[in-house]
Amino acid sequence: MDSEPTVLLAGKVQLDPENREKVLVVEDEPDMLQGIRRILKKQGYNVETASDGIRAMQIVKENAYPVALLDLKLPGVDGFEIMKEIKERSPESEVIIMTGYGDMDSAITALKLDASDFIPKPFKTEAVTLAIRRAFNKIQIKRKLKEYTSDLEGMVRAATEEIVRRREFESKLIQSSIDGIVAADDEGTIVIYNQAAENLLGYTKAETLQKLNVRDIYPGEIADEIVHALRSGDSHLTPIDWKETTIVNKSGERIPVRFSGNVIREKGKTFGSVGFFHDLRQLKKLEQELIQSERLAAIGQTTAGIAHYVKNILNGLKGGIYVANDALEKNDMEKFRTGWDMLQKNVQRITQLVNDFLYYSKDRDPDYETVSPNEIAEDVLALMESRARDYGVTLIPELDVSLPPIPVDPNGIHNALLNLVSNAIDACAETEKENLEVRLKTSRQNGELRYEVSDNGMGMDDEVRKKLFSSFFSTKGGRGTGLGLLMTQKIIQEHHGSVSADSKKGVGSTFRIRLPYSKPGVSGGKP
Repeated sequence: MDSEPTVLLAGKVQLDPENREKVLVVEDEPDMLQGIRRILKKQGYNVETASDGIRAMQIVKENAYPVALLDLKLPGVDGFEIMKEIKERSPESEVIIMTGYGDMDSAITALKLDASDFIPKPFKTEAVTLAIRRAFNKIQIKRKLKEYTSDLEGMVRAATEEIVRRREFESKLIQSSIDGIVAADDEGTIVIYNQAAENLLGYTKAETLQKLNVRDIYPGEIADEIVHALRSGDSHLTPIDWKETTIVNKSGERIPVRFSGNVIREKGKTFGSVGFFHDLRQLKKLEQELIQSERLAAIGQTTAGIAHYVKNILNGLKGGIYVANDALEKNDMEKFRTGWDMLQKNVQRITQLVNDFLYYSKDRDPDYETVSPNEIAEDVLALMESRARDYGVTLIPELDVSLPPIPVDPNGIHNALLNLVSNAIDACAETEKENLEVRLKTSRQNGELRYEVSDNGMGMDDEVRKKLFSSFFSTKGGRGTGLGLLMTQKIIQEHHGSVSADSKKGVGSTFRIRLPYSKPGVSGGKP
């Protein structure tokens, strides 16, 4: 009997990568044994045979075989003991069980003990060749996934050669990673799933490996991209760089993560995919705590400035009361209406101030509805039309009629736009220019909704512009608190958007709002 070269490592036999097509057949019926041998020889396999358990045990102790075709009921030593010895010495080997129809319980027990397949007796030639081919394919897929599993942002990638050579090192590296690592075969079935992924997603390894697909746990758009890459075999597709997204774990919790992934290929052939999940929950919590802390600190630091604004309101109230009382004594209803208007305006100002404080100091989640972005803009322009006319300002809508509906909190976005348009009108009122204009534009760029509010009013220099969104800064002196812009920024950030400003003193200003067209937190993962 020719002896196949093997490599001894930590008491186990490692398969020689240069000679993997060898098959061990153990069967106590001579005719069946020779028949299987002929079938496999014809298929090009290098076949070794044994007709009893004692001889088979001796062979597996001396040599390693990628695939063993094993009868469970053998003289001398039963098939379970032989399978145990094979797995202990060569964990990579695949064992296929041969059993009669009347002994299915033994076959099931063998499968639980890590047998890869079973063939019922009597069997057809196709059943034998298919089982052997399937076992070799399984070995090949596992090896390729190990060889080409990507590392976390270069560190694991630099260790790929060591991972290929040492299965133990690879296992420790993957399992000890603080990021979730999930690898799948070329059908998208999950074959590698580390402890961090288990902690993050809530599914155990028993529930996941060889049972779940990437579509079950990946965010929807990422799963679609990976599955498309696996099916298309497009070798020009680039890796998915780190990007923020949201997954849904087993209990239905939505979790913010950073995801990176790639499709694994060699010589133009696709073998599978790998994905990395970095948990952002703690980071997001710290960010919210910092924002809340800064917001409360800013409120405390600017109490003196707000007090001055409140004093102005109180003076307005006192003035209104004086005018109204004087008018009542003289029975002058025209003068009384003037005083009453003063009272109403100042009550409205202090009510708005209190509401702004409460809104800004509390965290809130947007109350999403799918609405037309242009309808919000049109309503804001309609509300501000009278005020603009009083200051001689023309409101000009530039609305893109092709815009699709967007999921937003309509009241929040309405308030944000109302603040910007109101400020733009005030900026125009501060100048002696003619043909004063405020434009409200809507558009869609790069998958984002964009609102743009521009004016040709007094404008700002760079120093003033840089202070716009900090510490209740106002360009209106004692007539403003700066809360309007802070609230606008807070509303837009709650929508995972951004707001920015460009301005030139004496020329005018432009404020831009960018909002994602997809509702933040929506994921295609399995609930």
